[in-house]
Amino acid sequence: MNVFDAVQTVLAIRSYEDKPIAQEAVERIVEAGRLTGSSMNRQPWHFLVVEDREMLRRLGEMAQSGPYIAEAPLAVVVIIDRTRFAVSDGSRAIQSMMLTAWEEGIGSNWVGFMGLEEVKPILGIPDDKDILAIVPFGYPVKSVGKGKKQRKDPSEVVHRERW
Repeated sequence: MNVFDAVQTVLAIRSYEDKPIAQEAVERIVEAGRLTGSSMNRQPWHFLVVEDREMLRRLGEMAQSGPYIAEAPLAVVVIIDRTRFAVSDGSRAIQSMMLTAWEEGIGSNWVGFMGLEEVKPILGIPDDKDILAIVPFGYPVKSVGKGKKQRKDPSEVVHRERW
C-alpha cells in the first residue's frame, strides 16, 4: 500500500479481534513513531508499549473516551515533554504509527487528548511529562473495507493563493 492509499483508506477502528500482534509489526509501528520528523529534531516523545491484558483493561476503564482499549491486544501510550512543539510532534508520530499499522491490516484509533493524569502512576510516568494520547491497535473484528469517508467537498476547504 502506498502512503496516499493509506491516508485515503484509513478508518478509526474501535473493536478488535482477540489476536496478538506479531512483535515485528509492533516494532515497525513504534519505529514509525520514533522516525517521525520533529521540530528542531527535539523528539519530545516517549512511546510506552502496553500488551498486558490486565493493564489494557485498566486503561480502558480509565480512558473515558476509549473503553475499547480493553479489547485491544496492544496500546501505545504517547508521552510528551512539556515543550513548545511537543503536541504537534507527538501528533505527527501518532499519525505515522496509525498509518504504518493500517498498511499491516491493523486498525487503531486515537484515545484522549492530554490529561489522563490518573494513568501516570499505574504506568510509572514521571510527573513532569504529559500523556498526549493512548492509541490502541488490533485487527478489526469485522471487515471494514477500505475507507469510504464522508468528507467536505474540496471546494469547501481548499483555497488557492488567498481565502
